[in-house]
Amino acid sequence: MSNSAPNSGKVWLVGAGPGDPDLLTLRAARLIMQARLIVHDGLVDPAILAMAHPAAKLVSVAKRRSRHTMPQDEINALLVREALAGRDVIRLKGGDPFIFGRGGEEAEACRAAGVPVEVVPGISAAMGAAAAAQLPLTHRSSASAVTFVTGQCKGLADQDWTGLAGKGRTLVIYMGLATAEAIADKLIADGLSPEMPVAVIENATRPDMRVLRAPVAGLATLVEVNRVKSPALIVIGAVAGSPQTAELRALALEVLK
Repeated sequence: MSNSAPNSGKVWLVGAGPGDPDLLTLRAARLIMQARLIVHDGLVDPAILAMAHPAAKLVSVAKRRSRHTMPQDEINALLVREALAGRDVIRLKGGDPFIFGRGGEEAEACRAAGVPVEVVPGISAAMGAAAAAQLPLTHRSSASAVTFVTGQCKGLADQDWTGLAGKGRTLVIYMGLATAEAIADKLIADGLSPEMPVAVIENATRPDMRVLRAPVAGLATLVEVNRVKSPALIVIGAVAGSPQTAELRALALEVLK
């Protein structure tokens, strides 16, 4: 027996990937082109929104630091309300809906209201950024583990980040530009070498992508001097070193064999 509300529409939580429209899944592209109602994040690339049907209604629920067009509870209510009115809704989210995308909260709200919901995964920001920058998050010679964290966490000083970055590990930080200095200080205080390489990847997969590098002690200065803007990811670990360093390391390993 179905728990769905009678005559309700359906909500699709769709991952828009890291930015480049070519990195959409086929299913995501098909849903975007067919949809009549798309509720989208602010960081979804305009070229992806341009794929929508001419008759589609586009509703922006853009979030920026210190400025939310619509609080999350209202977004949840919007999705449920539109679906209960019989409309199918595409909730279009940057990256993947379930990696720092609050897709879990939206899915829970839909299920609680008896609204059918389906999740269409997308290439995550971390995966897309790393690929575009040719920066392997894992590498047989230097990183056998990778961790994703958000830099917006409250009580950063109370967090224990010991072991998240360091030898054999890669740390990827989402939404960390505003707290870059605190992140670097905290990692160093928890035992990370101040010389550990950092790469900041801005506008990954897009024509204006930048990859900026520094030691972790210089992270805040790197972000400030280069005026780095969102969307951007911070990658910390040996894999974030310069390509030349990686090539020399690989050559040294071959010589030692």
